[in-house]
Amino acid sequence: MPQKEVYVKCKKLSEVAKAIKDMVVRGAPAIGVAAAYGFLIGAKEGKNLKYILNVLKNTRPTAVNLFWALERMEKVWLESDCSIEKLEEEAKKIEEEDLLSCKKIGENGFPLLKDKKRIMTICNAGGLATSGYGTALGVIRKCKEEGIEQEIFALETRPFLQGARLTAWELTKDKISTTVLCDNMAGWAMKNLGIEAVITGADRIARNGDTANKIGTYQLAILTKYHNIPFYVAAPQSTIDRNIPSGKEIVIEERDVKEVLCFQGKRITPYNVSARNPAFDITPFELITKIITDKGFYEP
Repeated sequence: MPQKEVYVKCKKLSEVAKAIKDMVVRGAPAIGVAAAYGFLIGAKEGKNLKYILNVLKNTRPTAVNLFWALERMEKVWLESDCSIEKLEEEAKKIEEEDLLSCKKIGENGFPLLKDKKRIMTICNAGGLATSGYGTALGVIRKCKEEGIEQEIFALETRPFLQGARLTAWELTKDKISTTVLCDNMAGWAMKNLGIEAVITGADRIARNGDTANKIGTYQLAILTKYHNIPFYVAAPQSTIDRNIPSGKEIVIEERDVKEVLCFQGKRITPYNVSARNPAFDITPFELITKIITDKGFYEP
C-alpha cells in the first residue's frame, strides 16, 4: 500500500506468524483477530498447544490483544479437548466482537469530535488495524456518517509510514478530507493550522491508564498540553492490560534498524551510523484527556 492493493492469504500457522511479525497484519485489534485464526490453523495442522502459543506469542510483544486472543483460544482448546469446530466458533466470535466494539467506540467518541473540524492523528487506527471500521478512525467515520465534514491531518508516522500509506488511503476511500504532514510538523500545525483535537489508537493500556501507542504519540500528547488541545485515545476494553500497574511494565518492541536507515530498500544514511527503532512509546495517563472505549470513558 498505497501503490498496490494486495490481499495476502495465509494458509499455514507459520504464514500467519510471519504476517504479524512483518507487519502485513498490524494494529492491536487486527493482530488479536489474526492470532485467533492463526491458532485455529495451527490446530488444524495438528500442532500441539505449546507449539502454537510459542510461535504466535513471539511475533510482537507490545500489542496486548495478541495475548488476550490467544488466552481465549487456549481456554476453548482445553475445555473442548481441541475441538476444531469450537475453536473456529471462538475465532469468529473474536472477529465479530471486535467489529461491534469499534462501532461502539465510534458512537461513544462521536460527541467529543462532532464539533471539531480539524483533527490530527498518528499511525493507523482504522479498518486496516481492526476487523473493520477502526478505533480512532471509527470515531471519525461516525462523524462522517452523521454528515459532519472534517479535515484530518494524518502524521506520516516514520519509519513505517502507516499514516501516509494507510490512514490517508482509508480516509480518502471514505471521501474524508485528508492532509498528510511529516511527523516533525505536528507542533507547527497545532500553532498555525487550527488543530482542534488529536485522536490516536492504542496497543496496550496499563491499569493506571498509561498508554503504549506508535512511536511519536508521547510527544504529540506533550504538544497538545502546551497548545491546550484535547488528546483522546480510542481503544477497545480488550486493549487494557489489568495485569500491569503502569506503563513502566509495558515491553516496547525494538524493530530492525534498517527501517530507519533505509527507505524503500535504499540506504538514506551514511554506512557508519547506527540507529534506534522503538515501535512504540508510553504516554502517561495525566496527558490524556479521555480514553474512549466500547464501554465508556476513562479520565485521569
